[in-house]
Amino acid sequence: MLLIVGTVRLPAHNMEAARPIMKRMSDASRAEDGCVEYGYAEDVLEPGLIHVKELWIDQNALDRHFAAAHLAEWRAAWPSLGIGDRNLRIYDVGEPRST
Repeated sequence: MLLIVGTVRLPAHNMEAARPIMKRMSDASRAEDGCVEYGYAEDVLEPGLIHVKELWIDQNALDRHFAAAHLAEWRAAWPSLGIGDRNLRIYDVGEPRST
């Protein structure tokens, strides 16, 4: 499995405009074959900082995601939303275990 975690940053005053676009992106991504988990979370201490977490079954699923129209729509919105700072990493992960 592949885990993507990281952050994107946008001006806090653009959050209201970003929410519907992020919702469309999340809903469409979650519906993709091979998506186990997909989410955004707004940081409670730093306005405009969004935490990203995605879990995909394999590289083929992630490649299909990268080619999806909803990802192109999301990326096309970045300039108007002021998204310029992205810090995302992909990790190969095994099966989860209980804590």
